[in-house]
Amino acid sequence: MTNYLSLLAGVVFGIGLMVSGMSNPNKVIEFLDIAGNWNPSLAFVMLGAIPISFIGFRWIELKNKTLFNEELHLPGTKHINRSLWIGSFTFGVGWAITGFCPGPALVALGTGSTKALTFVIAMIIGMILHDHTYSPVIKRLGVQKDNA
Repeated sequence: MTNYLSLLAGVVFGIGLMVSGMSNPNKVIEFLDIAGNWNPSLAFVMLGAIPISFIGFRWIELKNKTLFNEELHLPGTKHINRSLWIGSFTFGVGWAITGFCPGPALVALGTGSTKALTFVIAMIIGMILHDHTYSPVIKRLGVQKDNA
């Protein structure tokens, strides 16, 4: 039953991304182009999502269990560090250039978008490169990996 509810939540989330325009890279790029042809419509999507997310997170934090009564796993640290800055910058630049972030890209991939396919392939290559270059270098240098 848990798998069916998870699938249903994913489908509803995907439909929400499509209806809101978050899976349309042109609309996202227009939203990020505040100095040019700015389209503020996604700001309303985000403003609607923030209170709903806040209520949901507060509920599960107070309950300390998921909706399926499983243990809740939240990050152990809230430190802002170099890895977080680098990752956030890289994510933001990629989002601004392509108009995709991972969730909406997967939704757009389901529509047969070749742009989404290119993005998802590049994302997978980036994850593999990270796992095979960044992580081993950090280990070899003896630097404690940031877990924020």
